Amino acid sequence: MKPSRIAPRRWWYIMPIVFITYSLAYVDRSNFSFASAAGINDDLGITKGMSSLLGALFFLGYFFFQIPGTIYAERRSVKKLIFWCLLLWGGFASLTGVVNNIPMLAAIRFALGVVEAAVMPAMLVYISNWFTKSERSRANTFLILGNPVTVLWMSVLSGYLIESFGWREMFIFEGIPAVIWAIIWWFTVKDKPEQVGWMSEQEKKALSDQLAKEQKDIQAVGGYREAFRSRSVVLLCLQYFFWSIGVYGFVLWLPSILHDGKEMGMVEAGWLSSAPYLAATIAMIVVSWASDKMQNRKLFVWPLLLIGALAFFGSWAAGSHHFWLSYGLLVVAAAAMYAPYGPFFAIIPEMLPRNVAGGAMALINSLGALGSFFGSWFVGYLNGNTGSPSASFIFMAVSLVLSAGLTLLVKPRQAATKSEDVSLTQGSNN
Repeated sequence: MKPSRIAPRRWWYIMPIVFITYSLAYVDRSNFSFASAAGINDDLGITKGMSSLLGALFFLGYFFFQIPGTIYAERRSVKKLIFWCLLLWGGFASLTGVVNNIPMLAAIRFALGVVEAAVMPAMLVYISNWFTKSERSRANTFLILGNPVTVLWMSVLSGYLIESFGWREMFIFEGIPAVIWAIIWWFTVKDKPEQVGWMSEQEKKALSDQLAKEQKDIQAVGGYREAFRSRSVVLLCLQYFFWSIGVYGFVLWLPSILHDGKEMGMVEAGWLSSAPYLAATIAMIVVSWASDKMQNRKLFVWPLLLIGALAFFGSWAAGSHHFWLSYGLLVVAAAAMYAPYGPFFAIIPEMLPRNVAGGAMALINSLGALGSFFGSWFVGYLNGNTGSPSASFIFMAVSLVLSAGLTLLVKPRQAATKSEDVSLTQGSNN
């Protein structure tokens, strides 16, 4: 039985759950930028420099707790981990709407990062339990589509909520769905295919056999320390660090950039902020399909990152006097930065065995969180101190160029097994 024909119902049962869960995780990452543009700084006495730091604090908490949470998901249960994460991040997100001072806001932003830290790698572990190599780029993309699709509708909704009620009510209303979804998650999700009743025993065996066969093609790795020191993992950590600078410098500050670049209300800023994510959604679907079809991951990562860099350079060159040209290039930049996510996160499970792949993805995502922290803080700092986004466009463009270059240095799995910096035949070092 071909992998694509094994229990096709998996896509209909698993992907909606995966998509909605990760979508909700992105609401509170992005809505802070709308509050910044809508008056939270004035209400709480936040300076421009402090605003950029508060926006970035989420990623600092996100950085520190990736690996422990993912190891728990890998060895124990994705279901239990995500359930508690949903409850906690929904609560913290709503609490943001009742803060009265900067220390309380800082603590909540950091706590949000902590409770969401393991969500991305844990969900990637979950997908690896349900989908084969020939399906994984598309499955990853349906997960990560939660990012641009959420920012798309959240941009419009947040604009209306702020216009109708205010930034406090926006935070409160947008935190509630995560708590509701936690209950639905608990009663609908199972960790492994063998635990569900909607697959036949023949389908379960066929899927298990295919996943086991794919593992035989990957050279064994003794433990996490050994995997973390491999040349490819180190390169991917650095690559994702620079890539995330561009993505989150863009995501967190786009509404402010648009609001300051052209006189407009928050509703109009919300609609304009949503268009780049519509383009990103389409690009992600097309690229993930092509990557699975050709079984080539790198080819669908580095060229797109270069296109994103060129779009940022072009937006900088167009300047504020050519607003619509500059905005159009930002739409291109968003599509190019988001499109490679599916192929990128398919690289590690095809390069490392299951016993360490989840931890390696968590390590890579941790460095991405550090890049997100630095990017979102420094872009906000540059915008606030220069009075325009020009310097930040150059900064994000250079980061994407570095990320594309590092992608080219990553060796394919076949080559990597022969020439990793650390011999994979050494003893286990957990």
